[in-house]
Amino acid sequence: MNKQEKEELKEKALKQFLKGESLFGKDGAFSPMLKEFLEEALEAEMEDHLSSEEKGRSHGNKRNGKGQKTVKSSLGDVEINTPQDRHSSFEPRIVEKRQRILADNLEKQIIAMYGLGNSLRDIQEHIKEMYDTNISTEVLSDITDRVIPKVKEWQNRPLESVYCIVWLDAMHFKVRDEGKVKHKALYNILGINKQGNKEILGMYLSESEGANFWLQILTELQNRGLKDILIACTDNLKGFSEAIHSIYPQTDVQLCVVHQIRNSLKYVASKEQKVFIQDLKLVYQADTKDQAETALLELEEKWGKKYPVVIRSWNDNWELLSTYFDYSKPIRKLIYTTNPVEGFHRQVRKVTKSKGAFTSDMALMKLVYLVCRRIEKKWTSPLRNWGLTVQQLAIRFEGRLELELKTSQTKK
Repeated sequence: MNKQEKEELKEKALKQFLKGESLFGKDGAFSPMLKEFLEEALEAEMEDHLSSEEKGRSHGNKRNGKGQKTVKSSLGDVEINTPQDRHSSFEPRIVEKRQRILADNLEKQIIAMYGLGNSLRDIQEHIKEMYDTNISTEVLSDITDRVIPKVKEWQNRPLESVYCIVWLDAMHFKVRDEGKVKHKALYNILGINKQGNKEILGMYLSESEGANFWLQILTELQNRGLKDILIACTDNLKGFSEAIHSIYPQTDVQLCVVHQIRNSLKYVASKEQKVFIQDLKLVYQADTKDQAETALLELEEKWGKKYPVVIRSWNDNWELLSTYFDYSKPIRKLIYTTNPVEGFHRQVRKVTKSKGAFTSDMALMKLVYLVCRRIEKKWTSPLRNWGLTVQQLAIRFEGRLELELKTSQTKK
């Protein structure tokens, strides 16, 4: 671009700006500037390539004309001439082969919008409105697929050796699989490390929720470096506690009291639920385990004949339902329910609720991964009063958490 052309371009840009016209897009004044920059950069890369000892002129390689391609950017569509070499060994970096979107903030915007739950059609319309450039849904899908290696890397990352509290629960989605829509369970593990920070340890997809699959997940967590869990909080899934103890035999397991209450009320007549729940509160809100067991006996005397299934369930599960009574009230509040991981689920559903059936397992995992990473950015501070809590845990689990803390201090 000579001096006269540059002056004409400046004049054009000023006129467009004063008229309120877009400086971007096919007819925008800024598009030729980007074209010139890219072409000059490509020419410089080609010259550097031909000067190399391995693939350059010394091996008979030389220029072989130019190709053309259209790339899309936040400045709109840009048609550029791309230099070629005879040996086809030139691999440009600024605009790579088969690259259709410039690696600028446009690609980041696309992935961010996708992570907020926008459909590819919505993203397509937004890009068209903002930048006056058309991007096909196929290209958008290719861009979001660039998250896949990050998903896999994140799923397989090493874990800390000890987590103080871990909550395990699943949420359910519809996913297309072999031409059919199937209901699949997404297993999520939320942990609290010894610094008191929340962390999603992993996400795993299966066609159903069951103790056998949880056993596979726990085995994988162990293989990723998780050697010990102090307290595990779960729903009332049959066989879950056995699966945990088969991998982590010393872990204290607490069944979710809220799940137990919900399941109990399903079998209580609606007109009696209010009175029943008042009596039940004396059990799970008791100050001590002895008081709770006395209240449970009284509950059985009053309601046992009318609702034997409910009372039997509390008695059968009591050992794992009452674990939290061994702890101080601040710790009880953390472990008596799976609400922490369910809170994570609610944030995920805000993004996924507008979706029908996901096109594939990875389409689901991509979106939930992006949501998860955004949520984790807010988990920058330890839990409230964690200093006191972790001291209590270190005393209770002597030799397990305390050794880890000493090791950490030594490393520092």
